[in-house]
Amino acid sequence: MPWPANVTVQPGAIVIDNSFTVAVAGAGAKDERVKFATERIAERLARQTGIPIPSHFVPLTHNPTLAIIVESRDHKAPQRLGDDERYSLVASNGQIRISADAPLGALRGIETFLQLVRQNTAPGMGAPALPGFSVPAVSIHDEPRFPWRGLSLDVSRHFIPVDAVKRTIDGLSAVKMNVFHWHLSDDQGFRIESKRYPRLQQYGSDGEFYTQAEVRDILAYARDRGVRVVPEFDIPGHATSWLVGYPSLGTGTGPYHIVTGHGILTNLMDPTKESTYRFLNGFIGEMARLFPDEYFHIGGDEVNPTEWNTNPRIQRFMRRHHLADAHALQAYFNKRLLKIVTSHGKHMEGWDEILHPDLPKSIVIQSWRGQDSLAQAASEGYRGILSAGYYLDLMQSAEQHYAVDPLKTPPNGKRPTVSGPVVRIEDLTPEQKKLILGGEAAMWEELATPENLDSRLWPRTAAIAERLWSPESITDVSSMYRRLYVTNQWLEWLGLTQRSALEQMRQRLAGTYPAKPLDEFSSVLEPVKGYSRHAERYQTSTPLNRLVDATAPESNSAREFRDAVDKYLQAPHTAETATALQTELGQWLDVVEAVRPSLQQNSLLLEDNALADSLATLCHAGQEAISYLAGGRTAPADWKQQRSLAVTEAAKPKADLLVQIAPGIQKLVDAVRTAQQ
Repeated sequence: MPWPANVTVQPGAIVIDNSFTVAVAGAGAKDERVKFATERIAERLARQTGIPIPSHFVPLTHNPTLAIIVESRDHKAPQRLGDDERYSLVASNGQIRISADAPLGALRGIETFLQLVRQNTAPGMGAPALPGFSVPAVSIHDEPRFPWRGLSLDVSRHFIPVDAVKRTIDGLSAVKMNVFHWHLSDDQGFRIESKRYPRLQQYGSDGEFYTQAEVRDILAYARDRGVRVVPEFDIPGHATSWLVGYPSLGTGTGPYHIVTGHGILTNLMDPTKESTYRFLNGFIGEMARLFPDEYFHIGGDEVNPTEWNTNPRIQRFMRRHHLADAHALQAYFNKRLLKIVTSHGKHMEGWDEILHPDLPKSIVIQSWRGQDSLAQAASEGYRGILSAGYYLDLMQSAEQHYAVDPLKTPPNGKRPTVSGPVVRIEDLTPEQKKLILGGEAAMWEELATPENLDSRLWPRTAAIAERLWSPESITDVSSMYRRLYVTNQWLEWLGLTQRSALEQMRQRLAGTYPAKPLDEFSSVLEPVKGYSRHAERYQTSTPLNRLVDATAPESNSAREFRDAVDKYLQAPHTAETATALQTELGQWLDVVEAVRPSLQQNSLLLEDNALADSLATLCHAGQEAISYLAGGRTAPADWKQQRSLAVTEAAKPKADLLVQIAPGIQKLVDAVRTAQQ
């Protein structure tokens, strides 16, 4: 995962054991990225297999287990958009051979190789597994569908330490993502050291920021793994943290303070002062020298113009410069900003609100409002990337993210509001479609911390990675989930903590009680979706240590139960399937009883008792429904109405969590015939 562009599987396999050797050849073999990636292979193989595999390099003529051929050297400049990532992997005749035209392709091929390593399977039903590991005989020719495949990570609202940032980059590289979009400033914090303007981090960060030495370390780490790093400094809105140390940048009179809540504030930079542009020129120049990537993200989203609209001095400026409204004033600001960004050798990128006819086609638009704004930008000749539909903080399922395609109208049929005539993605010409560079997942940190960050990113980001890498035709959801399960384990071997961190949090919540019942209880729960939890007005200082914070965004158990219900209702009702469903519901009833003591005795878990009640209600309703269906019996006339009301109530959010077997139970109830029918 991602599924390759072309795959052919043949009989046979190549054994992976402690005689494993590697050869690297070709003009690009001395590229540092290739060198470091091949050196990491042995360590990662040992972690996956438990076999003490030495880092043993041999000449190509010595018939190595893994041969990596890199045909050409890469440019010495930083990794760029559109760099060649193609590779081939052929495993046959006792050898695995990765061939790539350029170093990045070799890195992508190495990740595919490591995913292919697996425990040998049993020779037949009931037979024990064969000892050892192997790679299947396979021929793969692969290249990405889109050149821009990334993750936008907000580190402003909750600071993410260096080790967690590196871990995230490891995950991105493993699933062939190639952009780490680093959202470094917002109202809640300014997270990077500026030597030229030190009051930015001194007053805008609460002491939590990355030193420039740490940034350089992360940049080198990302480059070694084939990941570009694009910095974002959000202006002129979402800029309160700038103004705490440098209030003269602001439109208002101050004083300013770091924001601890969330929402769209009115604290804006003043676009009418020449001093604002002198400051930004100095700061952007400093950051442009630090970050080698050719793109520089200036934010530009969610500008609340109240201060601009009510400030007499700014209104006079707008009249003098014939600026009709706040949108025109922001366009004026962006034009000035573009000159600064360009003068420092960078291409400007911003959220889709910056789209304006006055800006040249060199800018890149990142759409968070939907494919309509992306299509609008492309129709006008602007390049763009899609983030709408890939917002991980909304706690949607991998299936929902997987269904979103940058080159297709949203599957749910919703039409985001954009100004002007609506342009559909499908209406674009082939040349205009080429302007859509790909997409980025987005993780905003209002409700995530370093402790549970990995669980909010993984494994769903892998599904988005496949959508952006694999051919458009790869859309089978069942296949995606089967492979996502395996990929999730593989990512944990890499060092990610999406499962272990939540287990540790639940162990802490259970206190002196066994953690297993809480784990099993949590396995059928999911956090509420969308922005409904944000309405509770969390502060950045609010401890995120409730059960909702220790629960994965998507329940595999609930999804598998819903699939089993669908299968049961679509086919003739068999006694075997009915028994299996009844047994599963009975086991969850046992979980309810087992978890009750910890829910009733722990103050942090008291709110979750209502969820246990809901789960019990759902299990009883499901068991009754299956009894009627399996026995071919008719329920009393009012049974369905009563049970539907109970299921509806049980399905409502409680303690910011949902019992996600509810949809499956409702289907069972609906399928029962009553005396009225």
